[in-house]
Amino acid sequence: MIFVFKTSVKTKVQLKKLKPHIDELLPGAIWNFDLEDIDKILRLESDEDVVLSIVNLLIHHNFCCEELK
Repeated sequence: MIFVFKTSVKTKVQLKKLKPHIDELLPGAIWNFDLEDIDKILRLESDEDVVLSIVNLLIHHNFCCEELK
C-alpha cells in the first residue's frame, strides 16, 4: 500500500534527524519526502497499515502530520 502524508518537515536537516527513527519503525519500507511540495509530502510504501505509527512518530518529534486520502 502507498500512504501519503502532509507534514511540517521543512528542511533536509530535519529530515536527517527523522530518518533513523522512520527506518527503525518501518524496516524495509520505501519512503521519501518531497520538501519542494507546499504540503511537504511524505510518501511511504508498506505492506502494513502504518498511518498511526507515522503520525505518532512525527508528532513525538514535534512535527505536524496528517494522512492525505
